[in-house]
Amino acid sequence: MKLSNTLIWTLADSLVTAHSTSQHIGAVQHRRLTDLVRHARTSSPFYRHHYQGVSQNIENIAQLPSVDKATLMGSFDDWVADPEVRLKDLKMNFLNDLDRVGDLYLGRYMVMTTSGTTGEPAILLQDDQSWKVINVMGRTRPQAIVTRINLVQLARRGMRTAALFATGGHYGAAAITERVRRVSPLIAERTRVISVLRPINEIVAELNSFTPTLISGYPSIISLLAEEQRAGRLRIEPLHILCAGELLTPFARHEINKVFNCPLTEGYAATEVPALAMQCTENRFHVNADWYVLEAVDENHRPVPMGVESATVLVTNLANRVQPIIRYDLGDRVTLLPDKCSCGSALPSLFVEGRTNEVLRLEGTDEQQVSILPLALGSVIEETPGVHRFQVVGHNPREISIRLDVEAEFEKPRVEHEVSKRVKEYFDSLGVSAVKIIQDPAPPAQDHGSGKLRQVIGG
Repeated sequence: MKLSNTLIWTLADSLVTAHSTSQHIGAVQHRRLTDLVRHARTSSPFYRHHYQGVSQNIENIAQLPSVDKATLMGSFDDWVADPEVRLKDLKMNFLNDLDRVGDLYLGRYMVMTTSGTTGEPAILLQDDQSWKVINVMGRTRPQAIVTRINLVQLARRGMRTAALFATGGHYGAAAITERVRRVSPLIAERTRVISVLRPINEIVAELNSFTPTLISGYPSIISLLAEEQRAGRLRIEPLHILCAGELLTPFARHEINKVFNCPLTEGYAATEVPALAMQCTENRFHVNADWYVLEAVDENHRPVPMGVESATVLVTNLANRVQPIIRYDLGDRVTLLPDKCSCGSALPSLFVEGRTNEVLRLEGTDEQQVSILPLALGSVIEETPGVHRFQVVGHNPREISIRLDVEAEFEKPRVEHEVSKRVKEYFDSLGVSAVKIIQDPAPPAQDHGSGKLRQVIGG
């Protein structure tokens, strides 16, 4: 094995680059992009065709055409750079076997699937270098998570990790956790994957028995656990919480912090780019720009200025050679920040606004379309006394429905009335006064496959 492919090299390179200048990070990124594009043209029939007419000399990533999930999955066998990988075999002999979650396909590729909450699931392979980058970036950037944990308490109480994600498939977070458990018997003994698809009383009982000191999971399940802890049914004392996979609203962060009173870190990533960004102590997301490229762009995939919210983002995974991800439309809305973060990191930083399909597009009083941002609408609903969880579904430009979970000490009809009143006042302030607001008696619904709770679903 070449030195450049070892975990030691990846770790050393990560530490050096993390403390370098933005100019050095940019140079490393460009060199790796050039190498990746050369490799893709040589080894991937899809990219060989996709880049016809594109100059061999890539000075700017915008020279390359973008891609999306449907296009890549429709050309899967030509997309992968290993001719031994074939979609039919992968589905029949690997993905259908849930006992192989966390195992290596063909003995060399980590396999993960997306949840499919935004359409057809994607199937992603991670090669050896990409797997090492996932492990190293998540633990060293922008500041090592270990620096936020009370190590004295961790040593005294022992490391026990509860990973609360969806199971029943080769889903990203669960597959990564199972892979780590397979590699290390010690970690396996001290780590449990707890499915968020189980009833909450079963999850609470297992957590009370296991008494984890470290927790990772979707913000929606962590928020639910905070409510269980506040009600006295859950009795755990975590030393650190890592949230990922969904948008964590400021209100939810406040409630989780208030209940558990321990450091909370948020990750920003996707199965296509598993270690894209991590939150620093100043609550900014820092992109691991030496291994990933993130472009904030408008609807036509043109760059938006710093400080301006994007319509979507294009991401590039510089570590993955078996399945090149180059200028992939991720569908998130972000704002790149122009100033250097006070945490000291030279890595580019951003705020995450949400997914494109979470924006409600409603009809205004002048019959013009008005975009309602999920974070803003969520704040109006969450700050209503008695609201535990919510879900807004946009049916058409003139009608939405709201599903509520209400805290036990509140009367649901009164909370529903107050939420409708506040949402109407908010809509009126935006010139959206003809929209019908329906209170749906059904509770907020998790996605059956991923276990995620999409708080706002655009119509």
